Amino acid sequence: MRVWRAFPRGESVDFRAGDEDPASGDTWGAERTVRAKVLRALLLRGPLEEGEIAALKITGALITGVLDLKYATVDAAIRLSHCRFDSVPDLYGARVRQLNLSNSVLPGLTSAILRVEGVLRMTGCRMRGPVRLGGAQISGALFMERAEFTAPDDSEPVLQLNQATIGDDLWAPEMRAHGQVRLTGASVAGRINVQDAEFDNPGATALDAQNLNVEAHIRARCVRARGRVELRGSRISGRLDLLHAHLSHQGDTALRASSCVIGELWLRGGDRMRGALNLRRSQIEILTLEPEMLPDQVYLSNLRYTVLTPHEPAERRLPMLERDGGRYEPHSYEQLMAAYRHVGDDDAARLVQLAKQRRRRTTLAWYGRLWGYVQDATVGYGFRPLRAAVWLLSLMAVGSLAYGLHHPRPVKAGEAPDFNPVFYTLDLLLPVIDFGQESAFAPEGWYQWLSYGLIITGWILATAIVAGVTRTVSRQ
Repeated sequence: MRVWRAFPRGESVDFRAGDEDPASGDTWGAERTVRAKVLRALLLRGPLEEGEIAALKITGALITGVLDLKYATVDAAIRLSHCRFDSVPDLYGARVRQLNLSNSVLPGLTSAILRVEGVLRMTGCRMRGPVRLGGAQISGALFMERAEFTAPDDSEPVLQLNQATIGDDLWAPEMRAHGQVRLTGASVAGRINVQDAEFDNPGATALDAQNLNVEAHIRARCVRARGRVELRGSRISGRLDLLHAHLSHQGDTALRASSCVIGELWLRGGDRMRGALNLRRSQIEILTLEPEMLPDQVYLSNLRYTVLTPHEPAERRLPMLERDGGRYEPHSYEQLMAAYRHVGDDDAARLVQLAKQRRRRTTLAWYGRLWGYVQDATVGYGFRPLRAAVWLLSLMAVGSLAYGLHHPRPVKAGEAPDFNPVFYTLDLLLPVIDFGQESAFAPEGWYQWLSYGLIITGWILATAIVAGVTRTVSRQ
């Protein structure tokens, strides 16, 4: 009768005797028990008073029976806070102005394709069964901070928001979900905040948010996920903030954000990811990756990004390109090289190009690998041109010393020019230059074999220099 009299005037009825836990609501007596049939009658055909705004506001009650509002249209706001429900409310297809279940304990909630004109609040709720909000349309925000979702079995997700549409923010910091949370195809016009939240579904998918569309940011700092975090095909216009996150899915993928379009992705400051990181085919404007967080397997094929932060030496970035299942992905090297060039670090970009050629070498046949080793040793595939000068000077010093101590005999006595061991050695080494020394003198014995070696080495060195500088051979 208290509830019935308060409803037309929108007054609140508080049954609490103090700071009580609704989980112990089974022990509350008849003086705190309200039948769900009474609430349904009030909401659908309750008394009204002229000049007053009706609303159902109850705190600290035990609600018995099924609150059946299936397909109902309710104009009054509903607030059932700190209450205990002994049956699962059925709001399937209902239309309500506002729904507040803050700090209540429920055995679940059936509310697929629910329409809420204002705000849906489940702050501090403890759900002991599946919460079905698939296809819901919430014009305002959805609040689930400090809410806890569990289910007696894992046959279905503990929280279903698939294909839901939220007109404002989804606010759920410190939320606890012991089972799968499903957000596939959901659309959020504002932000998603799951900071300090926990998604616990070991050995399976903890958060399934494929094809999620978020118009602002996702704040997931310090989030803890045991099980896969699935974001494949999602569009996040702002920032996906995973600072200090703890992601774990041993033997499988811990985070899959493939085929996504993301403004900024922050992965830094947390523990090393336990499980694979998959960013294949995604497009990210600013990618913040801390090497210490990266797992043993990182899949980056066809990943595109403009800026890579923090700025690290190429030696610290290259190992992540070698963790893509042992496969050679040339695009990953090209993308990293472009990121270094974007910030003007040409030395790091050249080092990435050199690493790309060395990695490509492992995919070639034995003769290709042999030629690759020659290019690498001589000129570093063209990215270490000073090596050619070192080789030339070393061979010239050897030849000059050898032929300076033992002059080769002239081919035609009396017609040969004065012998010069330095230019004679250069004639042997440089196939396109002729100082007239090589044709005028003929060494004998092992000096002749030395000349053969210098000629062959000169041709190999010249060919490697041309191939390395132009990259015409290494790109084939």
